Amino acid sequence: MARAEDTVRAGRGVRVGGEVDPDARWLRAVLDAAFLLLLGSSLLRHVLLHGDEPPIGWIVTLFVVFGLLHTLGRALAPAPRPGARPTTRYLVRLGAVLAVWIVLLVLAPSSAWCAMPLFFAGLHTLPTRSAVALASVLTVLVVASKLRFTEGEFDPNVLIVPPAVAAVGTAVLIALQRQAARQRVLIEDLVRTRRDLAATERRAGILAERQRLSAEIHDTLAQGLSSQQMMLQAADRLWHADPDAARGHVREAAGVGARGLTEARRFVHDLAPADLAERTLVQALGALADRESGPALSVVLRVDGDPGPLPERTGAALLRIAQGALANVREHAGATRAALTLTWLGDRISLDVADDGAGFDAGAVPAPGAGSGRGHGLPAMRVRAYGAGGTLTVESEPGGGTVVTVALPLTAPHILEEVAP
Repeated sequence: MARAEDTVRAGRGVRVGGEVDPDARWLRAVLDAAFLLLLGSSLLRHVLLHGDEPPIGWIVTLFVVFGLLHTLGRALAPAPRPGARPTTRYLVRLGAVLAVWIVLLVLAPSSAWCAMPLFFAGLHTLPTRSAVALASVLTVLVVASKLRFTEGEFDPNVLIVPPAVAAVGTAVLIALQRQAARQRVLIEDLVRTRRDLAATERRAGILAERQRLSAEIHDTLAQGLSSQQMMLQAADRLWHADPDAARGHVREAAGVGARGLTEARRFVHDLAPADLAERTLVQALGALADRESGPALSVVLRVDGDPGPLPERTGAALLRIAQGALANVREHAGATRAALTLTWLGDRISLDVADDGAGFDAGAVPAPGAGSGRGHGLPAMRVRAYGAGGTLTVESEPGGGTVVTVALPLTAPHILEEVAP
C-alpha cells in the first residue's frame, strides 16, 4: 500500500501505469503560482513596513534566492520518483530551501506565509512519513515566529490555529492519497482480472475446438482406418487359402478408404466456412443443404423474416453449427428428412435443425471427453453458440426425432473467441 500511495503523488510529472499523471502539471502550476504570490506579498509587506531598516538589501536578496531555489531548483535537483528514495541532490536542495526560509523567518516574519506552498509541495513530493515530519517542522517554526513577535496580550489563536490548519490539511491530503491508491489498486486488479479472464476464455475456446476436432476425427477417419486395417488383415490371412474372399476384403477396404477420403475432404471443407467468403448466410446454408441431400437423406432450407446483414462471426457460427448438426443427423440419427429453418427476429437470429430420425435422450448427452469419445458434437455447438453471445437448445426423445435450435443476437459482444481455422 505504501508504494501505491506514492504513485498518486502529483507534485511533478508522476508516471502512473506508464503514463504521466494528468493532474501533476496543473497542480504544480497552482502551487508555484501560490508560492510566488505569497512570496511577492511577503516581500512587499516587509519593504513597506521596514524598507528603511538595514539589512533590507540582504533580505531582498534572500527572498530572490529563496524563490529561485524553490521554483527553478527542481531542474537541477528534481523530486524523487514515487516509491524511490530521495536523492542526495534533492535532499541538499530541500535543505537549502528550508535554511533560506528559516533565515528569512528570523529577519522577515512576514515570510511565514510562504510555509503554505512548501507544506503542500512536501506532502505531494515526499513519502508520507517524511512529508508529515516536514509539515510538523514548518508548523513549529511558524508558531515560534508568531509567538516571538506577539505584542501585548497573549493570543491563543497564534498557538492553536497553525497546528490545527496543518493537521487538517495533512489529514485531508493523506486521506485523498490513500483513497486514490486504493482505487488504483482496484483498477489494476480489475484490468489484470479482465486480461486473465480473456486469456482463460480464449483457452477455453481453443480446448472446445480441439475437443470438437478430436470427436470428428474419431467418428470418421479413425473409425474408417480401423475398419480398413481389419479388412486388410483378413485379406492377408485368406490370400492363399481363399483368393476370392481376400479380394473381396481388399475391395471393401478400398471402399472404406474412398469413403474416408470423402469424409476427410468434407471435414476439411466444413472446418473453414469458405462458403461465406462469396455468399450470404442464406446462400451458404442452401449450398450445405444441397450437399447433404442424397438418396438416403433429404435436406431443405426455409427462411422466415427479412434477411439482413450479419456480423461475420455470427454468420460463421451459424454455418458451423448447421454443419455440425447435419453431421450428427447423417452419422447417428438414421433420418430420411431434415430441415434448416433460418429466422430473423428483430435484433436476434435463430436457426432450427430438425430431423425425423431415431432421436435420443436429450438429458443424457455426455460431457466432452466422456465415454468413448462420441457425443461431442452438441457440447461443442453449445460452446460455439455461447461464444457468439447466444444459446443453444436441444429437443429430442427416442423415436421422436431431434430439433436443435440456436439463437444469436445480431449486435451482442462475443464472449469467447473462436479459433480461426
